[in-house]
Amino acid sequence: MMSLIANYADENGVADVDIRGAEYDFVRSIRVYNVEYARQRESGGEDSDCRRSEKVRVGTYGIQGDFSWSGSSVASLPEAFEGLAGWGRSCPSLYQRSVFIDWTDYLGNYGYEQVDY
Repeated sequence: MMSLIANYADENGVADVDIRGAEYDFVRSIRVYNVEYARQRESGGEDSDCRRSEKVRVGTYGIQGDFSWSGSSVASLPEAFEGLAGWGRSCPSLYQRSVFIDWTDYLGNYGYEQVDY
């Protein structure tokens, strides 16, 4: 699928053909989540509390195949994402770094891939 997109892109990564039609919705369905870090741990001590920090971005394709990043959060990760079960509940110790890509193909089938690092 990605090679199909590359075949129709110029040097700026924007499609050099018109891909605004519904038949190209599969391109716009691709989302790339970069979980640079997601940490959760109990602070310890007498007044222990749960400390959470995260840096998550999501990349999407626009109407003509232009790619852009925007800020996101752990809460917006798809259900298929693995590794943060318990986030926001009773404070289990968690640490995650991942790239997660999901899409819906031209037949409407959902797919995803996750790479932890």
